[in-house]
Amino acid sequence: MKHENWYDESHPELTRRRFLGALGATTAATFLGGAPRGFASSIKQPEATADSCILIWMAGGMAAPETFDPKRYKPYEVGTPVDQIISTFPAIDTAVDNIKICQGLEHIAGVMDRATLIRSHFQPDLGSILHSRHQYHWHTGYVPPQTVAAPHIGAWMAKVLGGRNDVMPAFINIGQQLEGHGESEELKAFTTGGFFGSEFGPMNLPFPDLASQAVKPPGGMSPDRFAKRYKALENLLKNSPKSEELSDYHQESMLRSIDNAHRLLGSKEREAFDLTQEKKEVFDEYNTGRFGQGCLLARRLVENGARFVEVTTEYVPFLHWDTHENGHTTAAKMKKEIDRPIARLIKDLEERGLLDRTLVVIATEFSRDMMIEGVPGSTAKDQSRAKTDVIKEMKHYGLHRHFTGGSSVVMFGGGMKKGFLYGKTADERPCLVNENPVSIEDLHATIFTAMGISPKTEYSIEGRPFYATRDGHGKAVRDVFA
Repeated sequence: MKHENWYDESHPELTRRRFLGALGATTAATFLGGAPRGFASSIKQPEATADSCILIWMAGGMAAPETFDPKRYKPYEVGTPVDQIISTFPAIDTAVDNIKICQGLEHIAGVMDRATLIRSHFQPDLGSILHSRHQYHWHTGYVPPQTVAAPHIGAWMAKVLGGRNDVMPAFINIGQQLEGHGESEELKAFTTGGFFGSEFGPMNLPFPDLASQAVKPPGGMSPDRFAKRYKALENLLKNSPKSEELSDYHQESMLRSIDNAHRLLGSKEREAFDLTQEKKEVFDEYNTGRFGQGCLLARRLVENGARFVEVTTEYVPFLHWDTHENGHTTAAKMKKEIDRPIARLIKDLEERGLLDRTLVVIATEFSRDMMIEGVPGSTAKDQSRAKTDVIKEMKHYGLHRHFTGGSSVVMFGGGMKKGFLYGKTADERPCLVNENPVSIEDLHATIFTAMGISPKTEYSIEGRPFYATRDGHGKAVRDVFA
């Protein structure tokens, strides 16, 4: 499949507008379309090894050589040639003899004996490197723009598997604000149920400490008054003239999503959203900020019946893992935010007897390198803000460029092997995958298979087949299953 080059070095904002325009047109066309026709019953579904999935999303491009795939280490020193630097953190031991990861992840190192570490994940060269475009591809399995709005992998689970109980939302997204910063509209394009409809989209909780407010009536409003308002809204939507923007199917899906939300407000499961109910010592262990609180919330939601939960460090351009400069300093800060909460999440799930049937996945849209943008030979524009041949100051030290040739994925529980290392990247630059490559399609196939969904699961939308993995080609990596 040939991908259109969406990058114009002389007019980058025009390129983003073209991307947004295509996504907007696709979404509008989808919502005017009819109901997707499912063929899941005609596909032999695999036996599930997991009931729930938690995706820990390292938004912005987490550098594998700084985290889970340590390379030759070079400490900070003014005057060091940039081409001599691959890792800016030394390797540390883990609970598994043959697995080392990078300094700053000591807590995660202690639980690697419960993990499968894939070091051979890679992303395609899309002709340009827009974070939102690569994130769309990773979260849906399809390169945008598509002729229909592609569902998020969480929406696939919500549609094919349904909820684990009658009131808990099947798909919940924690930590990502969808308003107020660059690329917000692009993020909204894949954080949806796509052509499946609103009822299969995510419940968005950008601030975990405020999650309890999302499952109770507005302040000062009695439950009775709120119920009456809800009923009035439902009647308004049911009796309004046919929408010019929504098909009957999508209008009904919206009504069902409102009804689902109303049921949650009156259920005992809503207490799972309230972090103040945790013991202080447990809350403090998780509490490194919004991300850590998000991991705690994810554990509580899975305990109470959530099917798919995504917890993100949040994508905001040039912040968090989006290290276009000050790479080492920023990576050290991010590790302090993620290390303890992730390790505690794994231990808590294990202690509660949930880890065996909960698949926890740590992933990111691509890796980073000191010198290479994309892969060797790529025509993608160099977007680093720390261009130099030698280290002159601290902001130059770290991995600043987007590297799509090899990244790491960590998988805990859910039927995966324990203390297992899969795949390899080259020890020297370029650090391309050179053993057991795992594409996005095959990684998704692995996740779907663990959850009991065939990668070939098919729905027909607007007369064309649409599959859980691109064109049904994804193949599960069987070697990582226990």
